[in-house]
Amino acid sequence: MARRRRKRKEGEGFNIWRSYSDMMAGVLLLFVLIMCVTLFQAQKNYVEKLAEQEQRIRIQDEYAAEMKEKEAELAEQDALLAEQKEKLDEQNLTLDELQAALEEQARILAEKQTTLESQQAALTEQKATMEEQQATLEEQQATMEAQRTALDSQQATLAAQQATLEEQQSLLDSQAEEIAAKTQQLQDKQAQIDRIIGVKAEVIEALRQEFASNNVNVKIDPQTGALVLDSNVMFDYDDTTLSEEGQEVLLQVLPIYCHVLLSDKYADNVAEIIIDGYTDTDGSYEYNLDLSQRRSLAVAQFLLETEGEFLSEDESRTLRDILTVNGHSMSNPVLDSQGNIDMDASRRVEVKFRLKDEEMIEELRTLME
Repeated sequence: MARRRRKRKEGEGFNIWRSYSDMMAGVLLLFVLIMCVTLFQAQKNYVEKLAEQEQRIRIQDEYAAEMKEKEAELAEQDALLAEQKEKLDEQNLTLDELQAALEEQARILAEKQTTLESQQAALTEQKATMEEQQATLEEQQATMEAQRTALDSQQATLAAQQATLEEQQSLLDSQAEEIAAKTQQLQDKQAQIDRIIGVKAEVIEALRQEFASNNVNVKIDPQTGALVLDSNVMFDYDDTTLSEEGQEVLLQVLPIYCHVLLSDKYADNVAEIIIDGYTDTDGSYEYNLDLSQRRSLAVAQFLLETEGEFLSEDESRTLRDILTVNGHSMSNPVLDSQGNIDMDASRRVEVKFRLKDEEMIEELRTLME
């Protein structure tokens, strides 16, 4: 299960990179859209300013036309005054009436002059406003040019970044393909491991059932299939000669153990049958090494002396090819529930087996981890 979780994490690490690249592409597209909207708004303001300027010029022209009309009216009024003056002269109007008429005309002229001056002041103010707006438009135009230059630079940068992203995406795709290929290889190896582990579990279960069916009470390690023999039963203290009780125990367990492992069903999968001897931690390592080797050898010799009673010739030949004897001195002592060395349990002989390709399994496990 730990290995499967690691695989899923690798896969997720890959999905996270793909999401990150998609997010960056979206951010870049959003940035380009914002710049386009900004340019469009600036262009729109520029057009509105030009339209406003044209309207003010049109108003000035209207004011100028109105002034010409008023001047024409004044000219007509002057002509009228002259005509009236002639009429007054002809009609012998009194000087007071003429003076009143002139004063009235002067008043009208003064009012019109005031109006003209007010209009002139308004035109002057509008001209100043237009000049100010023209300066603002020129400033905005310069700002737009600067923004356009910045946008071109940013677009070039975006293009370079897009090319980089595409190159990185291509690299990620290539790596993903490599990971997929390696994952398939690991899955194939895992299937092979599972098959071998399944064979080992099947052999261990067959041993357990065979001992149970023969009413033989022994301890078999459920993980390794090791058969543990108590040295206190097999040998006298500090002795390497099998006791009678030990021989009876071996006559009960060894035939069953070898019969299962060397059967036609499992013989092709078994690489070794191993007899390992262990001592407690009393004494020197060298002495205990010799003691453990001699004890494991004594068990192996007893097995070889009695194999003809329960094995066929082919099975005996196979046994001699795959039998291995080891002494481990005081290494791998057995600990009790408090973590202290159990001296009695540490003095033991273990009969175990190794399947073919188990070394490959360990290498593959290390690789996969």
